[in-house]
Amino acid sequence: MRVLYVYCHPLDGSFHAAIREEALAALEGAGHAVDLLDLYAEGFDPVLTAERRSDYHDPLRNRANNQAYVDRLMAANALVVQFPTWSFGPPAMLKGWFDRMFGPGIAMDLSDPAQAKPLLLHIERITGISTYGRPRWQAIGMADPPRKIIKRYLPWFTGGNAKVRYHALYHMNTATLARRNRFLAKVRQEMQRF
Repeated sequence: MRVLYVYCHPLDGSFHAAIREEALAALEGAGHAVDLLDLYAEGFDPVLTAERRSDYHDPLRNRANNQAYVDRLMAANALVVQFPTWSFGPPAMLKGWFDRMFGPGIAMDLSDPAQAKPLLLHIERITGISTYGRPRWQAIGMADPPRKIIKRYLPWFTGGNAKVRYHALYHMNTATLARRNRFLAKVRQEMQRF
């Protein structure tokens, strides 16, 4: 498969960097072609400026404003999104990528606003990998928005046809080395059979 791996973490020496390395090695070892989109390293601008917002409902201009990233999304048939959960949501950088990429002319057809149509029908798989600072019960109490973004929101743009998986390490702030290593092994295994 051609995998667009969207990575969102600012620190090179973080646990997320270790997760990314395990996942990439497993995907490539399984024969997948991987395009790593490291939002921080590439200097992605998450801001939906006044000009971009003015162009948002014009599919041609919206697409043109995001063309480099659109090309990468359209070349993929699988999407892996890896991020920490901050304040019970994705980082602003990733939210900005969603705001810019999952709009008219890219991920949906809004020519009839009453009947939006998904356009990412070529995406066959979506996987989310996240960590949370708090325990799962607190994330559930907040309705776990990151899980819903991966498991409900993104699949809509594929026509509901993408196979979806979500892997989360909750209560990262108290996770022992053994627990973190188990999570790394789980991610490696999941990516090997991706």
